[in-house]
Amino acid sequence: MENTPGPRAGRKEWTALGVLMLPLLLVSMDVSVLYFAIPYVSQDLEPSATLWILDMYGFVLAGLLIPMGALGDRIGRRTLVLAGAVLFGAASVAAAYAHTAELLIAVRALLGLGGAALMPSTLALIRNLFHDEKQRGKAVTLWTAVMTTGISLGPVVSGLLLEHFWWGAVFLINLPAMVLLLVLVPFLVPEFKSAKRERFDLLSSVLSLGAVLLVIYGIKEWARNGYKPLPALAISVGLVLGFVFVLRQKHLAHPMIDLGLLGRRTFGGPVFANLLAMFATVGMAVFLTQYLQSVLGLSPFNAALWSLVPAAGVAVMAPAGAALAQRMDRAYVMGGGFLLAGCGFLWLTQVRTDSALWFTLAGVSLYAGGLVAAMTLANELTLGAAPPERAGSAAAVLESGQELGGALGMAILGSIGAAVYTRDMAGALPSGVPQAEAVRETLGGATAPAAQLPGGTEDAVLAAARDAFTHGMSLAAVGAAVVMAGAALFSFTWLRGAGKTTRTTESSADPQPATLSS
Repeated sequence: MENTPGPRAGRKEWTALGVLMLPLLLVSMDVSVLYFAIPYVSQDLEPSATLWILDMYGFVLAGLLIPMGALGDRIGRRTLVLAGAVLFGAASVAAAYAHTAELLIAVRALLGLGGAALMPSTLALIRNLFHDEKQRGKAVTLWTAVMTTGISLGPVVSGLLLEHFWWGAVFLINLPAMVLLLVLVPFLVPEFKSAKRERFDLLSSVLSLGAVLLVIYGIKEWARNGYKPLPALAISVGLVLGFVFVLRQKHLAHPMIDLGLLGRRTFGGPVFANLLAMFATVGMAVFLTQYLQSVLGLSPFNAALWSLVPAAGVAVMAPAGAALAQRMDRAYVMGGGFLLAGCGFLWLTQVRTDSALWFTLAGVSLYAGGLVAAMTLANELTLGAAPPERAGSAAAVLESGQELGGALGMAILGSIGAAVYTRDMAGALPSGVPQAEAVRETLGGATAPAAQLPGGTEDAVLAAARDAFTHGMSLAAVGAAVVMAGAALFSFTWLRGAGKTTRTTESSADPQPATLSS
């Protein structure tokens, strides 16, 4: 069946997209905006669990994406965006003026809840605002670029604010955008919800929250501290809850996730491809940050500024990939993006402790551009394959897969780097090094003990630690390149023709849902 273009969006729809990008940018920034602020928070609030202040937001955000996506399909995506904006804004004020660490952790959880209400709805509303395939492709490209840029921009904005204001300012920057969202969205974005009166299953939402939260918590703790009984137990319990969740979806009249849709290669395939992309993106980002700061000796703020350079690769490759996808099968463009990313990772295997900064950033730009090109098309395929009434749930599944992929990348690639570092350092330490165990575990752990040694010995220990870390980063990059080769093969074989199938299915559907209203 020949594809029939849907109605084209005008200035109002594009303006609405710009407004919807504001919360997406801030929600993604909040994942990393506290990196520079933590020392100031620790000094002011004296927390006993700093990591929970950092991680609570991401845990709750990941755990509630699927329930919030399903809720938006039922009560209305515009309604959920407005509710999320109110909660996110209020929680931002509370976080800025939190006077205890416990209160800050609790408020970070509320920020995660607000973010979970905002993220899937912003992507799902693209499905409702843009019915023309080419226009929707451009809109999804912008959505993907804003999401990935926000994570990189968080530390830069944080560093700028902390030079002039107190740590609470990193939260208050959310307020103007949320106010603008509340004012403009009712006029620019039509309401959309499923025409069917579907009951929201509270038990399914609890099972989903528990499964995703426990699995991601366990993976992150495993990556951070190695094997321990508690993270292993958390992963096991999370997998059991996930299994029960899937069984329950099979027997519900109105499931939270359409398992039939997830089983289609036009939907499940791009979700899996996106998971692999985030695996490599997040897994290597940890190494890049430490390399810039601990190996090259850049200040945190300068490291954050230099880490924005790869955005140039993203700015070129994302629209280039979308343009190529109009002329050839999306599967080939996605596979090409993964291969380009693999070349970028292989480039990083040649990075040494004395490599020029431009050489490292060139490799990162190469893999970042390839990954974002592939992710953009995966996002577009997923959104196009989902029925309009299920777009919120579909976006939530896609984003949950990204969170899981990022956690797996941090755990597996991080473990490769840590194992190589520990092995290389085992025979590289002279006798008499204080806290030798800490020196052998991480590059950061080597800095303080080395400073207590005589000058020549200190230099030797730090040089050995930097060499070991860079070697570990190189082998982790090999692991990422292997995964990218697998992702490219998956795209070339499993996803071939998927874009054509999506367009055909879409053209046979009524582009204007019955419950679309201004």
